[in-house]
Amino acid sequence: MRLGVLDIGSNTVHLLLVDAHPGARPVAFASHKRPLSLVQYLDGDGNINDAGQHELIEFVLEAWEFAASHKAEDLLAFCTSAIREATNGPEVLARVKHETTVTLQELTGSEEASMTFFAVRRWYGWGAGPILDLDIGGGSFEMAYGTDELPEFATSVPLGASRLTRDWLHDDPPTAKSVKELRRYIRSTLKPVVRNFHELGRANLVAGTSKTFRSLARIAGAAPSAAGPYVKRELHAADLGLWAQRISAMTVEDRLYLPGVSDARARQLLAGALVAEAALELFEFPTMEICPWALREGLILRRLDQLVFEEALDPAPHVGKRKKDKSKKKATKDGGKSPDYDEPHPGFKDFPVPVNTPAPAPIPAPMAGGLAS
Repeated sequence: MRLGVLDIGSNTVHLLLVDAHPGARPVAFASHKRPLSLVQYLDGDGNINDAGQHELIEFVLEAWEFAASHKAEDLLAFCTSAIREATNGPEVLARVKHETTVTLQELTGSEEASMTFFAVRRWYGWGAGPILDLDIGGGSFEMAYGTDELPEFATSVPLGASRLTRDWLHDDPPTAKSVKELRRYIRSTLKPVVRNFHELGRANLVAGTSKTFRSLARIAGAAPSAAGPYVKRELHAADLGLWAQRISAMTVEDRLYLPGVSDARARQLLAGALVAEAALELFEFPTMEICPWALREGLILRRLDQLVFEEALDPAPHVGKRKKDKSKKKATKDGGKSPDYDEPHPGFKDFPVPVNTPAPAPIPAPMAGGLAS
């Protein structure tokens, strides 16, 4: 099936179409995105203003038409901290639904962290043991730890790179005083949260699952995205500390010359580096791995699991066929009864659906008169 995932983030709005079926890895088919920093459209009361809402609605319409034209069969549409923390978030979601017919599902911080962790576990497998996942978004910083597919503990704090840049780093390049104050704020916010994680045990693997971590790893010498998802990429705390110092002395324009840094991310790169540096220091890990799967993949895999739970997963046509034929011959020869390999195996539909994740929204029917406004 072709599945669409519409991600309304704090920095970008992104529609990803993948081809997938239960039991297979999702393969990207097409993508449609644009930079849209909704936090830049907040007024003094924390409301997303009319201009920001118009930009959002325009993109959702584009995304619906893009998904429909590429014959997507299902659409998961969700939003994270940018709308979740806006004062008029519920009104914005209602307006989007009214003008586009698309329902944006609002994820809480812990749900966001849980589904990202779910993707990381699927990527690394059970052999990785306990995993700690860190994800720096535009508005928030998610952390999750666990030994199973869903984390034992998942939380979110308001340490997103875009938010911190807006609130703390006003000059270009930033002043030494503002960087020092931001470092202190990040650590004071993280310390009590990290203590909760220490009580759970030590992770075998620390994974970073956001564009910010990928950019920082690329700057520090990791392979470019063109090398593919299976190349191991790491980010070392020592390199991170060095580059945080260098970036703090750069202007936004200078940062654009660094590998893997886009126009949309250049301004908030320093704030992201300071959060990443503090997290590795407080969690006491010298290095982390960059995971290519994150929240979008977690929701895709969650939806594929739902398809399995809703009805039994039939094996491929050839599976068990030869084995059945041989057993029939042996049963006839021995006078015994051959086992019935055609009966559906129990299990998938009897397992509970993972919790803390909203049900996906189907692709809605177009409004009367078409989608175009």
